[in-house]
Amino acid sequence: MVTVSDYQQRTSTEGTPFQVLELTSQELEMVVSQQTGRYYATVRKCYIPATFPEAVCRLMVGKQLPGCIIKTECDPYEFTVPETGEVITRKHRYEYSPVEQSSMEQTVLSGVPLIAIV
Repeated sequence: MVTVSDYQQRTSTEGTPFQVLELTSQELEMVVSQQTGRYYATVRKCYIPATFPEAVCRLMVGKQLPGCIIKTECDPYEFTVPETGEVITRKHRYEYSPVEQSSMEQTVLSGVPLIAIV
């Protein structure tokens, strides 16, 4: 499960405003600092675009959705860790997946491909 923890208004490349929901995982992760070598606690977060207005986004804060936030590879970029202020280089980003992680792991382990049936 993930929780809608906040929302933001952003602007598209065409200059049109739109809303994004901030999703937060419920799993606590312990991460090692690249600078100090010490552990710190964090949770996975990602943003997903929304088609509804700010008033509806406000109502969504606190709601839970099935799924998880997964780590996917991407081109390297610099990122400032909000909790520590540390600037690190990342080669991944976090994305929402409507499939629970335990379900995904079971699917991969059982050899059954992930296919959406509509």
